[in-house]
Amino acid sequence: MLLLSLLLGLLSLAGVAWIIIVGSLLSVDGLFMSLILLTIAGIFFLNVLLECRDHGLLRKNKGASAKVVPASKAE
Repeated sequence: MLLLSLLLGLLSLAGVAWIIIVGSLLSVDGLFMSLILLTIAGIFFLNVLLECRDHGLLRKNKGASAKVVPASKAE
């Protein structure tokens, strides 16, 4: 699933690159197609990120962990 999501995300970015190379970026069709392809690529890359996190390929930042501070007792 990880490789498939990565491949489809890169394919979506290749579609945006093709729209830029052809020169139809400033037309209405080109703008909507690039917006759709960027959204699809973002979803696939988010899936890649979540898969990597679930498999332990991404290390969690120690500074970002939430530390529980005990409440002081009222005297």
